[in-house]
Amino acid sequence: MKKRKFLIIISLLFLFLSAVTIGSDLIIESKTQTYSEKDSLIKFLGDVKVRYDDITIVGDRADVSVTKDNKLDTATFHDQPYAFQIQNNKKREVKANIMKFSLLNKILRAEGNTQTIVTEGKTPIAIINANEQEYDTNSNIMTARGTVSIKYRDMTAFSDTAKVKTDKNGNVQRLDLIGNAKINQTKNHAAADHFIYTAATEEMVAIGNTMSSTVTDNGSEFKVTARYQQYDKKNNVFMGSGNVQVYYQDYYAKSPKMTCYPDKVTKKINEVFMTGRSMIRQNEKEIHADKIKIIVDPKNFEAVGNVKTIIKDLGNSSDGKDGGFL
Repeated sequence: MKKRKFLIIISLLFLFLSAVTIGSDLIIESKTQTYSEKDSLIKFLGDVKVRYDDITIVGDRADVSVTKDNKLDTATFHDQPYAFQIQNNKKREVKANIMKFSLLNKILRAEGNTQTIVTEGKTPIAIINANEQEYDTNSNIMTARGTVSIKYRDMTAFSDTAKVKTDKNGNVQRLDLIGNAKINQTKNHAAADHFIYTAATEEMVAIGNTMSSTVTDNGSEFKVTARYQQYDKKNNVFMGSGNVQVYYQDYYAKSPKMTCYPDKVTKKINEVFMTGRSMIRQNEKEIHADKIKIIVDPKNFEAVGNVKTIIKDLGNSSDGKDGGFL
């Protein structure tokens, strides 16, 4: 009787595996495998390795749930498993406390202290840490949630949620940073409710409570806040709109819209064009105009169109002298 029951279990396992491998290649290796009919679980113990198309997951212990129609459903790896995927010269590695891989819809979910490392050749180019990460192999979308940090080349980014869309070769097509998003890169810093980077157009868009700052050659900070900011790398244009405010040394300026064209070689900002009814303030002096151009080096500005100058508290000057506008 025991021998017969053992043969039935082996037959069931064969049917379960066949149901998956007809559609895609699935290979499961381990030291021992058992089937719990009561729990509808196949248990794998010792040097467990699952290979499914170009994804490999390894760990010490795994459970595979079985559906009512005898199909493999979800493989759950315990005790800090490891997964990797190789696409051309790129390798994606994932580590976590627990890893779940849906064999039906090909979604890999990592939970607890998750880390993804993307390597190009032998060089790590991106490291993603988060509370949990999910990778949909059908859409090639990776979603990270909870205390997300991304290290990409010389850039570091932080957000509540991040979504990365890649092509079949593992190249980034779109990156979304959502919620309390920040980007730091050498002397450049930015923050927003939502960042969107599109590789095809080489555009970075910041939406909601945006802030960007850069340190100029003289060591001063040049900062811009607005509801919306966009950097178009192909056309070399940096734009801001919606309550734009600029801070530079003793300058404070605001306008509905801002446009500037960074130096094509150094990528540094030197001339900033503010359009719509704009204002610039320096100490007690305030200028209103239809257009204002701020020049970073040498520090200066030009106001054009219906210009109005306001000098505040002129009668309170202690020495009665005007120190000059600039």
